[in-house]
Amino acid sequence: MPLKGPLFRFYVICSVFIGILFIFLIKLSLIHIFHSQYLTKLAFKQHNIYFELPAQRGIIYDRNFKPLTLNIRSYSLFAVPREVKNKNTLAAKLSDILDLDKDFILDRISSKKYFAWIERKVPDKLVKEIKELDMDGLYFIKEDKRSYPDRTLSSHILGFTNIDSVGLEGIELSFNKYLEGKPGYAFFMRDAHQNALRVETSDKLPVDGYDLVLTIDQVIQYIAENALDDAFRKHNAKGACIIVLNPSTGEILALANRPTFDPNKPQISPVDNRRNRALCDYFEPGSVFKIVTAAAALEEKKFSEDDKIFCENGSYKVANHILHDHRPHGWLTFSEVIKQSSNIGVTKIAQQLGLEEVYNYARAFGFGALTGIVLPGETGGMLKPLSAYSKTSIGAVPMGQEVAVSALQLACAISVIANGGTYYKPYIVKRIRDKYDETIEEYKPTEIRRVISEETSLRLKKILEGVVDEGTGQLAKSKEYKFAGKTGTAQKIDPAGGYSHSSFYASFIGFAPVDNPKLAIVVVFDEPHPYYFGGVVSAPVFKEVAEKSLKYLESEERLNSITNLTRLDETKLPSK
Repeated sequence: MPLKGPLFRFYVICSVFIGILFIFLIKLSLIHIFHSQYLTKLAFKQHNIYFELPAQRGIIYDRNFKPLTLNIRSYSLFAVPREVKNKNTLAAKLSDILDLDKDFILDRISSKKYFAWIERKVPDKLVKEIKELDMDGLYFIKEDKRSYPDRTLSSHILGFTNIDSVGLEGIELSFNKYLEGKPGYAFFMRDAHQNALRVETSDKLPVDGYDLVLTIDQVIQYIAENALDDAFRKHNAKGACIIVLNPSTGEILALANRPTFDPNKPQISPVDNRRNRALCDYFEPGSVFKIVTAAAALEEKKFSEDDKIFCENGSYKVANHILHDHRPHGWLTFSEVIKQSSNIGVTKIAQQLGLEEVYNYARAFGFGALTGIVLPGETGGMLKPLSAYSKTSIGAVPMGQEVAVSALQLACAISVIANGGTYYKPYIVKRIRDKYDETIEEYKPTEIRRVISEETSLRLKKILEGVVDEGTGQLAKSKEYKFAGKTGTAQKIDPAGGYSHSSFYASFIGFAPVDNPKLAIVVVFDEPHPYYFGGVVSAPVFKEVAEKSLKYLESEERLNSITNLTRLDETKLPSK
């Protein structure tokens, strides 16, 4: 019997309610299963402000623990757009203070985001002005700003970072993963009306970056840069670079380039100024390359120092090419060929050796290959396969043509002669350490190969000492120390083809003192004028840097000796 009346209506109403309840249950189940994470994140976002807590970037020190970088506490300005009441007024006032476009600021504070950057790392004087506005929705957060206290000093070594303290050049780039650390984060809670609650919870603290201790000596770096800068201006050069190495370890004590830049404000310098010429540029080395032929001839016992070589009075035909000396020579001894930098004499020595032998020694001295230095942008130069050279190459390669090298390769090569015949890998970082001075990683001298015997090294030292005392490098001669080295003057390649008669590289490579070399120094100038000879332009820079650096090192040794004696005397004092 069908239901009628009140009972029917009761069942209908109950069925409707049950149906609605069933729909709600299905909807809740769907929300719980498929949308719970999204809704949880939305609620979290509505009631929490997330801030990343940046880690403090590691400090870079010189070998004596003098800081080359600093982290300065600065303030960055951000807005919470929902809290900003008078947006046009605020945008206008901030535009005047920060020198930013008003529309840019208005766009930022008109967004629906809970957080909007206005300006990062605001200068202190502007922070005070903005705080005095006392307007809703503006906040400051503390951030570290990378600073380079010595400005341009060591700039090509250190490099620089971006606004987020991420390394972009130099050591800052190469060792960014060690320096940057790991950021943490914090949350600020808000109520349903988006009012900030005075509750802060730090869920994860940042982990600071590691410090670096370089091989660079800040004093020698200053000496090198000062001397290079004076000569760069004096000789109106297009560019210049200098490298100072410890020849017995491969440690780079100084490295500088001109023109230079301020890493505190890299954006205002041309890109060309930021190029690390000592590593990135390669060029035909000219007569400094003659050390390779000289070393090969002595090591292979094809010549002795007193062997006579006829230098054709300044003109000598090699295949279909006429070779000239910068001034005519007749008979010269082997030593005099190097001292006077005779192209013809060196070519005749190379002809006795053969191009293959010269090529093999060039490879052994490190030319045509990367040194492996941990700085960005290094070039390996150019040393073509032996099969690519022509019949005239025997009159070109031995005197530094048809090959291309970097200043760093030259520094490593002259170090071989200075240290007794061993090629060491150059390095610029001694140690990576944490904030508790615990060593994370340590770098030590790396012996790559023996190039020449110690006997050959001693004989070459004597010859190169003669270059400074009697030959083309006399402007490098010191009254206080014995120096040795080799001059180089190389024609640049003309864009139209062939060699230029107005553009040159002037260089000097050497070591000091001769008896116990502590410094190997390379000085290179790009297009100096009106004077362009390596013996005139580069040799005096070598002399100044070598003399001042040796005096400094001697004073450091005396100071260390006195300190050690004092400590020794203290240990002898009677105990109380």
